[in-house]
Amino acid sequence: MKMLRFFVVAAVLAYAGWLAWPWIAPLLGMAPPAGGGAMRSSAEAGAPLFGVVPPWALLAAAVGLYVVAALMLGSGNSKAALAYFLGFIADAALRLAIDGRAPAEIFTAPETRAASAAGETAGLPLDPLWLALGGLLLLGALVIVASRRIRRKRLPGQFAY
Repeated sequence: MKMLRFFVVAAVLAYAGWLAWPWIAPLLGMAPPAGGGAMRSSAEAGAPLFGVVPPWALLAAAVGLYVVAALMLGSGNSKAALAYFLGFIADAALRLAIDGRAPAEIFTAPETRAASAAGETAGLPLDPLWLALGGLLLLGALVIVASRRIRRKRLPGQFAY
């Protein structure tokens, strides 16, 4: 179980680092990735989401909550899944807002709406946005599994060793 916890913590930290890389790379003197520049500019210059929250705040919240969840999971805290899923909600809201589709268009069949350019270039049967969100949900399920503690029940008079 400790190895699973180690790999899940490494995966969550790697994803948080990848998500924050367009903002971290210029601080280190490196060029940001080509695709990351578009995400950074759309997150910084976008209109407030839901009329209240700026996109950079959602990104900072998602990265921060992913890092907190990884640290909590690494220390064995069972509430790491709560922090992870709060970060997932912030990340999903940001991804859906940057994708730019209206909520009604999200749930329509792909045949009735135009396929996104990313889906056409990748040649995937699904939109990469939904594949990424599904992968993050799978990682969340692994966080839940790794954060559960098996507690043995002791009977009165039984030594704890």
